Amino acid sequence: MVTYVALLRAVNVAGTGKLPMSDLKAMCTDAGFLQVRTYIASGNVVFQSKASPTKVKADLEARLLAYVGKPVEVIVRTAAQMAAVLKANPFPKAAPNRTVAIFLDEPPPPDALEHAVGVKDEAMRLGTREIFVHYASGIGKSKLKIPIARRGSARNMSTIAKLADVAKNLR
Repeated sequence: MVTYVALLRAVNVAGTGKLPMSDLKAMCTDAGFLQVRTYIASGNVVFQSKASPTKVKADLEARLLAYVGKPVEVIVRTAAQMAAVLKANPFPKAAPNRTVAIFLDEPPPPDALEHAVGVKDEAMRLGTREIFVHYASGIGKSKLKIPIARRGSARNMSTIAKLADVAKNLR
């Protein structure tokens, strides 16, 4: 049995993709996932499954499409991978609520940050399948756009730490 963390893109954020977490939990249970836990209303779910990450992603995306009537991208990480993202944070002294990892399905291209626009005082680093960004002045004031990030889903370090902890302790 593998413990997974699934991150839904653009759910319950800025009025898009309304999805009650109780419905997300029910979808996961109906898919055969075990020990399902959601965390905050922005589309974070932790669970166990014998299925591969690819199958978990496909099952969840199909159920979400049927529920909301449009595609909802899902990024899947194992508990160990989520813990590794937290450990790999290149800005460990920065405020966790101002530092995010943008989760991607594939490794970001080496030149991904060269295409960023609207850079002010943000610091950026590439990860394995993430892009780390520290927003020195806060996310709300930033005009930063990283084109490849449109394919991903961002979570701040506080949320990542909580998800890693939930996944580590799932029984």
